[in-house]
Amino acid sequence: MRTIGLIGGMSWESTVTYYQVINEAVRERMGGFHSARVLLYSIDFAELEACQSSGRWDDSATLLLDAAKRLEHGSADFLLICANTMHKVAPQIQAGCTLPLLDIADATADVIKERGIRTVGLLGTKYTLRQDFYTGKLAKRGLDVLIPSDEDVELLNHIIYDELCMGVIREDSRRELARMMEQLRERGAQGMILGCTEIGLLVHDDDSPLPLFDTTLIHARAAATLAMED
Repeated sequence: MRTIGLIGGMSWESTVTYYQVINEAVRERMGGFHSARVLLYSIDFAELEACQSSGRWDDSATLLLDAAKRLEHGSADFLLICANTMHKVAPQIQAGCTLPLLDIADATADVIKERGIRTVGLLGTKYTLRQDFYTGKLAKRGLDVLIPSDEDVELLNHIIYDELCMGVIREDSRRELARMMEQLRERGAQGMILGCTEIGLLVHDDDSPLPLFDTTLIHARAAATLAMED
């Protein structure tokens, strides 16, 4: 079994889900007492969030590259960045580290295309929604991507950072996301990407009028599958 290197802590709330889902997938396939070989480097999210909010993406890349190199030295076989937003600096991480990187947008696009869906709604941080590092990758994979209104992008960003990253689950926020998803459905979305690893802590299948594609679950299961490949 290959050893999975996780760059986590963005936030740790969703990194918990990564560890759980990876091990559940290994146990389901291999049975018995089998579990995944995992190395986790969990960063201090306060340092990273300060870089994000001030637009210091090069400094963000430096923080994540340091984590990647530590996992490389620990003999991980491949890497995951356990966050959608931080895939903005994935090219810098890949360039500075010899380990292959399992990309979260590519893994998600694979699952969506298997379902025969072409037009998707995307929920995520304002960085993921308004910059093209993520939506552009999905577009290159042949997907049409719809995002919420500018006002809702700000509200969604608030819910992610000020609530979910702090472990706060609010019913009124769940209703707001359900409203956003319904509006994206009305605009033509056939499926909904939960494009922030924390959103799945709040929104579940029953809350959506469309099939949900939870990037945390997809990414973690893809990692387990890769780890178990011959």
